[in-house]
Amino acid sequence: MPSYSIGRAARLLGVSPETVRRWADSGQLRMEREGEGAAAGTGNRVVDGVSLAAFAKERGEGLHPVPGEVRTSVRNALAGIVTAVTVDDVLAQVEVQSGPHRVVSVVSREAVEELGIEVGVTVTARVKSTNVHIDRPGTAG
Repeated sequence: MPSYSIGRAARLLGVSPETVRRWADSGQLRMEREGEGAAAGTGNRVVDGVSLAAFAKERGEGLHPVPGEVRTSVRNALAGIVTAVTVDDVLAQVEVQSGPHRVVSVVSREAVEELGIEVGVTVTARVKSTNVHIDRPGTAG
């Protein structure tokens, strides 16, 4: 099972290492000393991958609610802040920074105007796709 350092866990969660330490110290995020149960190890605090995944999922619940009575089949929602908007006669390109993730979407100019999308506005990017590629660093495939 993979384990993650405090710094790597912080990058995956989109927070500072100090925040991860506070969560660990308060008991919200279970951490162990590297090498516990093994003969060798550095003694640094680490979080196992399964615990980190469960914590990330729990933190994300309710962060992207659909307002009002709207119901949607879209399950991939990324809350973020608009960092750039490029508008032409018909279309607009909107860039959103969601934690460590950059999302770029092409939408109609009309939608940008109706929704009041401009740099600095918080939005939720919802993604529904028939093609999603998942890569894993360091593996062939």
